[in-house]
Amino acid sequence: MKDSLRALAKDVVSSLRDLTPIIVVIGVFQVVVIRQPVEGLLSLIAGGVLVVAGLSFFIFGLRLALFPVGEGLAHSLALKGSVFWLVSFAFVLGFGTTVAEPALIAVAAEAAAVAADAKIIAKSPDAMDDYALGLRITVALAVGVALVLGVIRIITNLSLPLLIISGYALVVMLTAVAPPEIIGIAYDSGGVTTSTVTVPLVTALGVGLASSLKGRNPMLDGFGLIAFASLTPILFVLVYGMVV
Repeated sequence: MKDSLRALAKDVVSSLRDLTPIIVVIGVFQVVVIRQPVEGLLSLIAGGVLVVAGLSFFIFGLRLALFPVGEGLAHSLALKGSVFWLVSFAFVLGFGTTVAEPALIAVAAEAAAVAADAKIIAKSPDAMDDYALGLRITVALAVGVALVLGVIRIITNLSLPLLIISGYALVVMLTAVAPPEIIGIAYDSGGVTTSTVTVPLVTALGVGLASSLKGRNPMLDGFGLIAFASLTPILFVLVYGMVV
């Protein structure tokens, strides 16, 4: 118990240290550039305290639960010796954590609204909901496929730079032929996948898998899955725009 409280206190200090530069920058601009009194100062202070507390508990929870769960499952599946279950777990993990990502839901809803205003799709609730859901499913499938590719890369020891460079070369080619309206959405989709839940679980999966395989270095082979998770949604959404 004491060790947990000590670790939580360290996380609080770390959160304060990380947020201090942001607070300083905002304060300097408020005093020097804007030169206006701050409205709702007590609310801002209360919100800042909640941000520090939330960030501290989040980091503490990652270290306490998510990282061990991801590494433990990857290690157990690797010892089981079943590539099928390992790949299946990677796909379900990527799909499940992405399809419910709040940032992705927001981007998909906004994209549907803009598409309706631009008369790309029918301006009706059903059409907009279908378009947004299609985007979410497309991105979630892309992240699932990305983790499958990442797991296969770790198992087969394929070159990460070669795969990433090839992927972005394909992105450039598809960008040249994709509808202009979908390009911005596709590139943003690559960013919203790096969520607060997906990133730690995916990282733990890669490190746990690399640690369980002989001849693999967790530092060299356990990372890179996030790069795939950011790359494949761009490809999938570009194709989605071309088809839909």
